[in-house]
Order: sequence, then structure tokens, then C-alpha cells
Amino acid sequence: MKKSRNVGTSSPVNGKQDWDTRRKRKIADITQALSVSPVDVAALRRMAISEGGLLTDEIRCQVWPKLLNVPLDVLNQEPDTVDRENNKDYNQVLLDVQRSLRRFPPGMPDEQREGLQEELIDIILRVLQRNPQLHYYQGYHDIVVTFLLVVGEHLATALVEKLSTHHLRDFMDPTMDNTKHILNYLMPIIERVNPEVHDFMQQAEVGTVFALSWLITWFGHVLSDFRHVVRLYDFFLACHPLMPIYFAAVIVLYREEEVLECECDMAMVHHLLSQIPQDLPYETLISRAGDLFVQFPPSELAREAASHESMASSTFKDFELASAQQRPDSVLRRRRRQKQAALESSGVSSVVAVAQPSAARRFVRLAVMGLTVALGAAALAVVNTALEWAPKLDLFP
Repeated sequence: MKKSRNVGTSSPVNGKQDWDTRRKRKIADITQALSVSPVDVAALRRMAISEGGLLTDEIRCQVWPKLLNVPLDVLNQEPDTVDRENNKDYNQVLLDVQRSLRRFPPGMPDEQREGLQEELIDIILRVLQRNPQLHYYQGYHDIVVTFLLVVGEHLATALVEKLSTHHLRDFMDPTMDNTKHILNYLMPIIERVNPEVHDFMQQAEVGTVFALSWLITWFGHVLSDFRHVVRLYDFFLACHPLMPIYFAAVIVLYREEEVLECECDMAMVHHLLSQIPQDLPYETLISRAGDLFVQFPPSELAREAASHESMASSTFKDFELASAQQRPDSVLRRRRRQKQAALESSGVSSVVAVAQPSAARRFVRLAVMGLTVALGAAALAVVNTALEWAPKLDLFP
């Protein structure tokens, strides 16, 4: 995937006026969807997915509960008392929260931040206390703090509890087997779109661990601009629980040139991929991830995801057989230059073309797929039916 250039130009003034007009129309559409009975959840999902997401934290306070199907009686419940002393996770949660200073707005007074950190600890322990089947993992606090900063402690507790028993459920198992399995979807998605990048990563034996923190924190741990974090949360809350792995794939594909120019070495490629650029074109990548989910749904990738990680190790012997004069990275770069020259001579663009549905149709399909989340645990059915093929590899010793 390469950066595209827009044909033609428009003045900044006209562009701002166009956006202001679209923004006002979108706010009106969201207000209308919230005002009908029952609430038009499909329309809210389309609004959350489309350009700009839900626009403001005030709107998110109204829409996020609808996207997660949290009923009013739950929202109105008084919070439980938290028993910190007898909670087995308290010490680890405390350490993680104390290390989370950069997740709070710069310039926030220490007293205010410390108060929010106390609320963050209480939200996490309260959810775990109510749901003993859930197991805390490092990175969970990165998700919870996002909800706390947007909607406040009371509402965040209800939303995070629902999220933890649905979207995040696989990450909160006693083992990381299901998390590893979800990571295994990454390479099949890349292979469908750009086999050259896929083959390069396979020969480098980089694996998928570089994307672990992206996945289990919904990118909250790795993005420095809070606006980008909440924009992604709008998108993920409106879609299938596996959408974050599709977004991880489009980030890798977007960085095609950097990846292929990197030395074909596990440490080098891992270092490159684990450093996410902060100036990504988020709206473009969100649209692209939605397109790929519609084209290559999880049910189509399940068997490949189950066997993909073991394929990486099987190619290592072939990788070692390459002579010093024919290093795999050199071979891949030469192939790429030859392919580029052939395409240029034939007048064909080198960008991998994948048919893209219209924006309206994409939003409708994503919203319909996202509605399974509102129905409960059925949203994870695709993942659960694929688990029988999941490889049992010790990727996280």
C-alpha cells in the first residue's frame, strides 16, 4: 500500500467550509439516530466508522453506551465498593497505573492526575471483582484510561465491563492462547493484499509479536496523540472485535517501502515495525481496514490464521540455505526492482489493486457486521469456531 496523491487542489478556506458543513450534518444525523425509539444503532455505527468518527467527547458519552448495548439500568447502578487489600491484582494494577503518566494530558495538574489514577485503579479492580472469570493483563489499563478520560469514572466502569466480557474477552483468559491466535490473522491479511511484503516478513522470521501491544491496548499504548486514540476507539467499538488486527495489517501495508528496504533480519524488521509513525493518515487507513474486513472476513481467513505461524518456522531452513551472494533480502529487492521495471514498461501501476466498495456500501456492511456485538457473545463466534485449529506455540515465554 502506498501513499496516494489527490488529483487537483482546493483552497484551505473551501476545505474548511466543506468540513464544517459535513460536521454539522453529521452531528444532526447522530442527534436524529439517538432521538428515535428504539435508537438507530446501525446509523450510529455508520457515523462512528465514517470520516471524523463521533467528533466530540460529549457525543461519545451518548453513543459509546449504545454501541456496546449497555442498558440504562446498568448505567444508573451505584458503583461497588472496591476491596483493594484483598484483590490479588492490586499490586500489579498499581504499578501499571503509576507508570501511565504519559497517557494523561500534558500540563494536567498533579493533583488532578493523581485523582484520576485512583479512579483508574478502582475501575479496573471493580470490573475484575465483579467478573472473577476475567484475568488482568498488562496493557488493560491503557484501554481503561481512555474510557476514563472520555466519559468519566461512573460511565467508564459500565462500558469497560461490557467491553471486557466481549471485545477484550480473549485477552483476559488465564493463558495467551487466544491472543496468539488473533495475532495469527495478521499475516494472512497481508498475504492477500501484498504477497511480496508477506514473503519478506516470513523470510525475516519477524513473526507478529511487534503488533502485540497494538492489539491488546487498541493502539492506546503506542499513539501519542489522544485524538487519534479516541478516533480509533470510535471505529473499533462500531465494528467486529477482530477489526484491530485488520488495522494493524493496513499499517504494515502502508509502510511497504520501508519494510522492503529494510535488511531482511528479524531484529531489524521487528525494530522498524514496532515503531509506529505518529503522522499516519488515520482516516485513509480506517477506510482501508474496513475494505479489507469486507473483502477478507475472518471466516475466510480462519484456517490460514491457524497454520500461518508454524509456516514461518518451516521456511527458516530454506532461508538458511541461501548463499552469501544470494542473501534473501538482496533477492527480494532484486525481484522488486525487476517487477517495478516490468510494470513501468507495460504502463501498469505498481500499487497492489484491491477492489474497494463504495463508501456508503462499506459503512452499511461494517455496521451490520458490528451489530453482532450488540447481540452479545455471538460477536466472537468466528474466533471461537476457529480455535480448534489454533497453533499452540510459546510466543510469549
